[in-house]
Amino acid sequence: MTTATRARAVRRGGMLLAAATATVLCTTGFAAPAFADERPGATAFDLVDGTLDWGVKNSFNRYISGPIAGGTITTDDGAEQHGDAFRFTNGTGSYDLTTHGVDTAFDGSVHYTGHHGELDLKFSGLRVVTEGTGGTIVADVTIAGELTEDVEVATLDLSGVQPGSGEGGAMVFADIPATLTEDGAQAFAYHGTPMYPEGTALDPATLTVTPKPAGNPGEPENPENPENPENPENPENPENPETPETPGKPETPGKPGPDDEDPGTQNPGEEEEDPILAGVIHDGTLDWGVKESFRTYINGPIAHGTVELADGATENGAGYRFADAEGEFDTTEETLGAAFDGSVRFLGHADATGDYVLDVKFSDFAVEIDGTRGELIADVSAKDSQTGEINTFDAITVASLDIPAGALTADEDVIVLSDLPATLTAEGAEVFAYNGSPMYQAGTALDDVTVAVALSEGAKLPPVNNPDQRDTRITTPVGTTPTGGASGGALGGVLASTGSGIPLAELAGGAAALSAAGVVAFAAARRRTLSLG
Repeated sequence: MTTATRARAVRRGGMLLAAATATVLCTTGFAAPAFADERPGATAFDLVDGTLDWGVKNSFNRYISGPIAGGTITTDDGAEQHGDAFRFTNGTGSYDLTTHGVDTAFDGSVHYTGHHGELDLKFSGLRVVTEGTGGTIVADVTIAGELTEDVEVATLDLSGVQPGSGEGGAMVFADIPATLTEDGAQAFAYHGTPMYPEGTALDPATLTVTPKPAGNPGEPENPENPENPENPENPENPENPETPETPGKPETPGKPGPDDEDPGTQNPGEEEEDPILAGVIHDGTLDWGVKESFRTYINGPIAHGTVELADGATENGAGYRFADAEGEFDTTEETLGAAFDGSVRFLGHADATGDYVLDVKFSDFAVEIDGTRGELIADVSAKDSQTGEINTFDAITVASLDIPAGALTADEDVIVLSDLPATLTAEGAEVFAYNGSPMYQAGTALDDVTVAVALSEGAKLPPVNNPDQRDTRITTPVGTTPTGGASGGALGGVLASTGSGIPLAELAGGAAALSAAGVVAFAAARRRTLSLG
């Protein structure tokens, strides 16, 4: 069995680079030996002009350049900003015809600094190594000036990637899923604790490589006595296959006879109850996780915080459930107003006394819907980081909701609005302020919202979602001062020391997520009513 035959025998998607190579060789009109090593029996050919487009992790980039870290991101040594990603250039390497693997190294580096230079992380010397459906991104990692070479930062999954061709005969593998490795997690450590666990999804990577043409072999010699291609021998006429019989038309079903039952007239004595079109809400739930990245920040090694639920709020999957809804609805007018019990309080950045500098609480949630427009409303209390006083603001529209047309339709006296897209409002952006600067801009996507309301007594609401898949990230009891521990791995103590010496009080000083400067604009916020009249 030849190499080409073996490649065809591999299951679809199993040898993506081999398939792409064949595509490139065919579409560019080059023969495979023109790219392969000129030595007889060579099993590899060179790759040139490669690029790697990779953003590392978009949320980490925003964190570094945002108001928390207040840092910078610098590309150098041939790397450049390319949209939301970084482009590493001048890739050279080889493609192995036997293993169908690529090993390509790229020029360029990306350097992260933050927290007044205390956070100092640099990736350089990036390589992509693949074989079959898997691969890795390897990089030299520099932490605070200390270099660790050849760290496998991410694994790559090519099983679902469709290979393509690019300019100049390039092979393009777009949007390859990338996953953080154990060693890679150490690169993102803060106070010795990884900010992201192993297995976290990183930004997808796009790999582009070009087979290197061999030198001009010169004019080929004319072969002796070539066969005349204009008069090929006529193949024997194949036997005409038998013409398949034309299938007969299916029998036309007859009209129902007098003895056939008409489903529309069965059980004429039973009448369905009319649906409830308007009235009061008897019960209901609101499921919302606020924003996943904010929860991660609170529970992670930066804020070292905790989340408190009270007043009837409970965990629901990775988010929270607020229950005991009251309100009114009118399905004809497509309006609904519901208020929910429960509160969620985010605490972070404990000072030397154990008090949390960041202290924000959402309570008295309400949802108002009018046609395809909706609003998520809440009372918000926030600590002023300068004075320590708690400021309270009523009925802030935290998010706008996208309501599908005709969504207010009941099934067994329950209206369920699942996974409503929630978008941060300008008011909500001020709520998520840090030292007076919003952490998220208006228009940022928040976690989806699910609302369920009962239109009659005893109507059954949806159960709690995935109760065994609760948010198990780090939480810290109120009144304790958290500390970070060192982690093992190939980078050892170098990465464990990331950010050491940063005074937590200075990091949080005047920087509660809801500083008074951020939310004082809500002094005129109005208390909404839920009446639809």
